[in-house]
Amino acid sequence: MRKEGDVVLVELCRPDVLNAMNTQMGRDLRELFMHLSANPHEARCIVLTGNGTRAFCAGGDLKERNGMTDAQWQAQHLIFEQAIAAVVACPIPIIAAVNGAAFGGGTEIALGCDFIYASSAARSP
Repeated sequence: MRKEGDVVLVELCRPDVLNAMNTQMGRDLRELFMHLSANPHEARCIVLTGNGTRAFCAGGDLKERNGMTDAQWQAQHLIFEQAIAAVVACPIPIIAAVNGAAFGGGTEIALGCDFIYASSAARSP
């Protein structure tokens, strides 16, 4: 998260895996958006984007999921659901700056925002 004046820039920063969401990223997004919801005076707008030009977010990190038990997957999925719910519930307007692929959960994140600005490189299934 970086604040510039009244704008908060949130960058999904795992470009080596196309910004795929792992458990820690889910926790971080959940906590950040819960904090911003509780403190709406901190910004007038949030811009949510992916690091790099290849992907906004490729969805869930399937390599992390490989070998998870059903219980572990369900716990991770709950974190992701809570993160998306925190984005949707945030009272500060959120712009998804989609700068590449938005697959699976990446599409869900973008759809949870108030506005989507898509570059010419943006794509979704």
